[in-house]
Parts: sequence; structure tokens; C-alpha cells
Amino acid sequence: MVKELTTFLKCSKQLIEKRLPEHINAIQAPEQLKEAMLYSLNAGGKRIRPAFVFATLQSFGVSMEKGLDVACALEMIHTYSLVHDDLPAMDDDDLRRGKPTNHKVFGEALAILAGDALLTYSFEVIANLDAAVSTTQKVELIREISQAAGPAGMVGGQVADMAGEDQQLTLDELIFIHQHKTGDLLTASVMSGAILSGANVDEMKQLRNFSRELGLIFQIKDDILDVEGDTVLIGKPVGSDQNNNKSTYPNLLGLDAAKQKLSEHIKLAKEYIYDIEIDSKLLVDLTEYVANRDH
Repeated sequence: MVKELTTFLKCSKQLIEKRLPEHINAIQAPEQLKEAMLYSLNAGGKRIRPAFVFATLQSFGVSMEKGLDVACALEMIHTYSLVHDDLPAMDDDDLRRGKPTNHKVFGEALAILAGDALLTYSFEVIANLDAAVSTTQKVELIREISQAAGPAGMVGGQVADMAGEDQQLTLDELIFIHQHKTGDLLTASVMSGAILSGANVDEMKQLRNFSRELGLIFQIKDDILDVEGDTVLIGKPVGSDQNNNKSTYPNLLGLDAAKQKLSEHIKLAKEYIYDIEIDSKLLVDLTEYVANRDH
């Protein structure tokens, strides 16, 4: 990984991990609820979604700080989805990133409420952005992010994923799941940076096309790592998707063809970015990082 990208990711992560607890600690709410919210927010992770908010801002020459609270809101939504995914009614996971899952520590009821709180509070954070963000931009952000997280986005993708368990899905059905369950919130991260940067209509269109490719890149790489990744690094047993009878790119197409698809989507993503007159280096480097990561 190039030194510039390493420095950027470190800075991005530090900004988010300092700001997130400040948001939660400021809430007038029961301490046990705040503790449960912070437990999962502080559990680590790559903070990829905030990184794409910041990278998009920087590509337009806008400071990372302008997108800090929006990036926090997106990380809250991502975290809520993980808390709920881990519940017994969903994936029934006991561990996440090597730590007991939220419901194992706080009980199912409080874990559900902590997830609810993270989701709803994220939009309060956006509504309360300072005067540097116009009212029109706030409405655009709320519309973009709520669509990405809602029934036509992440939630719908999760439902389709559950419905597809123990079935042999077609490639189109798998793409639908990947685009919505994982891709839409990544798209919202890029588009949030574009909204805050005042991108024009053509720039928004190309960035949306780019970020849709990005979502597929992210998920195809996940599928490949499930076949040939390091169990310690990826945090789950290699082959768990196959053992759980989940359709993936490698088991639909074969591993080599899945890698070829990954390369095709990387190429498309770059083409969309290069069509925009912005400083695209950081977005391209970050896309390469997502495609070549080992966990």
C-alpha cells in the first residue's frame, strides 16, 4: 500500500474514532443504552465508508473535516446493521472482530434498541450539521442515505439475502443482493462526499456509476477471501459461506472467473472516475486497496 494512502487511512480512522464517542456521550439517554451503542461503535473495523466520504471530498479539494459528522452518521448506520445482523433471529453470531457480539454482552432487547438508536440518531447528526452545510444539502444527504439504508437499499438486500439461503441463485440475483446489502451504503458514502463538495449533475452521475462498481468490487473480494483468505485476518473460518450454502461469485463462476469479474469491475470503476475532472488519485488508490485487501 502506498505511503500516501496509508497516511490517509490512518488519519481518516483517527478522526472518526475520536468523534464517534463525542457524539454518543453528548446524548441525553440512559447510560446503559449509550454503553451498548459505544460498545459496537468502538469495536474497530476498517472504517471504509468514512474513508470514501473523505476521499471524495479531497478529490474536489474540500477538507475532510467538512464531512466528519456525515461520515460518523454513515458509520453509525453500518454499525447498527452489524448489531442487528448478529442477532439470533438473523445470523446468530457470538463473535464479531474477535469480541462477543452486542447481544451476548447486553442481551437481545438492549442490542435491538442500541441498533435502533444508532440508526435514528445518525439522521439527527445530519440534521444538526453546522451552517457550512446548506439546508438543501442536508435534505439531499438525508434522502441519499435513507434510500441507501432503507427498504430499496441495505434492508431490502438483506431480505433478498435471507430469501436466497440454501438456494442456487443466478448471477443477476447475486448481483442484486451485493449491490443493495453492501453496495448501497458505499454508494451513499461517495455521494455524500459529492453533495458536500457541490458536485455538478455530470459529476454526480459518474460518481454514482463508480460507486456502484465499488460495491461489487468490495463484495466479490469478500467472496474470494472466503475461499482463499487467512482465517485469522478475515475473522471467520475460510469456507464459511460455502458451508452455510450461500451463493457467491466463486461457487457460481469458479474462483478464476470470479477474479476475472473483479478485474473487470475495477477497470470500469476507474473509467468512470477518469471521466471526471477531479484529483482522482486517492479514490483510485482506495479502490485498489478494497480490491487487494487481505481481510
